[in-house]
Amino acid sequence: MATPSNVKKHDVMIIGTGMTGMAAALFAAQQRLDTVQAGITGEINFASGLLDLFGVHPVSRGCVLTDPWRGLAKLIQDEPLHPYAKLEINTIRMAMRRFVDFLAKADYPYSFHPDEKNLNVITPAGTIKPTYGVPHTMQKGAQALALKQSCLLVDFKGLKGYSARQIALALAHRWPNLKTVRLEFPDLSGELYTERMARSLEEPQARKKLAQAVLPHIENASAVGFPSILGVYRTKDVLQDLERLLGVNVFEIPTMLPTVTGLRLREIFEQHLPAMGVQINFQQRVLACDHLPGGHFRLHIGNEKVNCHVLAKAVILASGRFLGKGLRADRNGIHETLFNLPVHQPSQRSGWHHKDLFHQAGHPINRSGVQVDKYFRPANCQGRVLHEHLFAAGSILAHQDWIRQKCGSGLAIATAYAAVKACKNLVD
Repeated sequence: MATPSNVKKHDVMIIGTGMTGMAAALFAAQQRLDTVQAGITGEINFASGLLDLFGVHPVSRGCVLTDPWRGLAKLIQDEPLHPYAKLEINTIRMAMRRFVDFLAKADYPYSFHPDEKNLNVITPAGTIKPTYGVPHTMQKGAQALALKQSCLLVDFKGLKGYSARQIALALAHRWPNLKTVRLEFPDLSGELYTERMARSLEEPQARKKLAQAVLPHIENASAVGFPSILGVYRTKDVLQDLERLLGVNVFEIPTMLPTVTGLRLREIFEQHLPAMGVQINFQQRVLACDHLPGGHFRLHIGNEKVNCHVLAKAVILASGRFLGKGLRADRNGIHETLFNLPVHQPSQRSGWHHKDLFHQAGHPINRSGVQVDKYFRPANCQGRVLHEHLFAAGSILAHQDWIRQKCGSGLAIATAYAAVKACKNLVD
């Protein structure tokens, strides 16, 4: 189907609505680029809300980093093919700063270590992980862990995948001053879902009832930890009100994915990006793409059928890996799904995984992905750029293992920032 000649040509099309896609749309809007975005918006619901910059290096030895910035300098030296190695440290700093400044203005501020070191936070499995920044709702949990304060951990009957008792037992050797209680959640029964609980706590009466149920169990605890249910839109109000009602510090613990923390980010981006001029095609995918004269693109957007066409001077591919459908695996190998870009991967399928499921260094398939040049343009194995107007960012990039390296958010934000900057220079 031909696209009418009078259709407006946009500066950039961003493919993907996960953390990378949303960050790219934000940075493009801040650069005053005429921006269109498409993707299934639920992808960002799988964001933990934690801003992992860099937490483990080298992965093969499981070395947990206290200082992510020093760790990044070492990574760039040790792994010159890693996406971070294509960036200046100051570029990564600027990207993170602009991202968190946006969230603060959206009334969802993040907290950081005063010395820019990693914070330790507890997980729903009762383990401890390093992260660079936490939502304000989790700040006092990191403080309580650091100080080993006496805390009460609360969970709720009917909430699956989260056990305060499991967390306390797993942490007993590192944080002995934990006690737990399981309660009925006010005015909700049966199987509970964190989104419904969080929306309920937007109402003052629900917070009052919850506080009344918790108060008899506090005793000498100096803080109370809840699963991530402290509101969706009004997290500051929910947190402050519960602290007033309980008389102690309150904090959240991440829950299993998808989670309310990801939902909050989604709601913030969906509310603010259109107001910044980004045209978002909600619940739509780019089904196909044509190359036009001059290096530009015509993209066909829809679900099973094409609903509309977009003309763009440049494209930023932020479609993610297998979950986001940016990559697809079959018996013949791993494939990029839209542009048929070459994918860096083991030469044979038998090399995807080690025989040991828990291999310390991770499986080779985890470092598969699209290779890029210093401007984040996809390139082949000889380094030849495949399209001057196409850029890629985020987890689809090769030579990184964001899960084991604890760098998912940082990688998404920093590479999105760099790709937008290169795109801006191209279209101007």
